[in-house]
Amino acid sequence: MFCIAFLLCGSLNASSLLDSAGIIKAVSGDVFIASSETTIKAVPNMRIMEGDTIRTGAKSSAGLIFEDDTVVALGPNSEMSITKFLFNPVKKELSFITRLVHGTFSFITGQIAKLAPEKVSLETPDATLGVRGTKFLVKID
Repeated sequence: MFCIAFLLCGSLNASSLLDSAGIIKAVSGDVFIASSETTIKAVPNMRIMEGDTIRTGAKSSAGLIFEDDTVVALGPNSEMSITKFLFNPVKKELSFITRLVHGTFSFITGQIAKLAPEKVSLETPDATLGVRGTKFLVKID
């Protein structure tokens, strides 16, 4: 009975890794990940998921790498939510929608922007940005 429960838990963990949007690659200072369930201090190689919000404190920054190779850097006092992330190019299921609340952000777009640029958007308090380039910066006061 214990073996069956262990195997089921193991398969659930493997499934959750497949649902990962990416990882926190680098952390400097106070960086937190908030989900609908909890808020935890971010550490390098921590998985990020659709629905997570990443917040940096004063004099803090974070580097994120998404499963489609998109690279995002968050500067001090920044907040970004992963609204939707879907990367399954074989089934042509692609979507990358983030909400940038405040702060500074640097983006180097990945495979979703190359395969389906219309499926990538960045929502800000004042506008929604469609991504057509490969590198850009955003600052929101």
